[in-house]
Amino acid sequence: MRQWEEVTFARDLEVVLIPDGTPQLLPEGTRGWITQVLGGNYTLQLETGRLVRVSAADASAIGQEGAVSAALDPGAPLTAERVWEALRTCYDPEIPLNIVEIGLIYELSLRQQPEGDRIDVDVTMTLTAPGCGMGQVLTDDVTGKLRALPGVGEVKVDLTFDPPWGPERMSEEGRLELGMFY
Repeated sequence: MRQWEEVTFARDLEVVLIPDGTPQLLPEGTRGWITQVLGGNYTLQLETGRLVRVSAADASAIGQEGAVSAALDPGAPLTAERVWEALRTCYDPEIPLNIVEIGLIYELSLRQQPEGDRIDVDVTMTLTAPGCGMGQVLTDDVTGKLRALPGVGEVKVDLTFDPPWGPERMSEEGRLELGMFY
């Protein structure tokens, strides 16, 4: 896949409009250009100039393949590092950084279920702005990717704005990648 590769929708497809997070059904034959592929999801710019997100599960509709996370190895034990690895596959569709490097994850906890071999995962996260329309999309992405991990029981994602996010929460690598020096 090349950035700015032109694609045509092979079928009607529900996408998510960026940045407002509204679902929209686009008809077969819609043309667009891939602007980024991160975490298996595709950000496309349509002929109209609008940005949309195509989920990894729907990649075939634009002639692409959805990525499979290495974190899904069924033989590996569930650890905090594997959960962090899965979180690093979740991306804001407007920012070419994963949500861990952006600094959106405030807290992560794992709890062994009292009865059984499953581990519950609780995540406290934020968004770059309280009015971000992609909030539900991001929390759904986190929930889905964590539930896909072998050994995970319940997943709870709490969205908070206290404290508010600021660029100082970004990792040093993230700031360097985006050219933010301070």
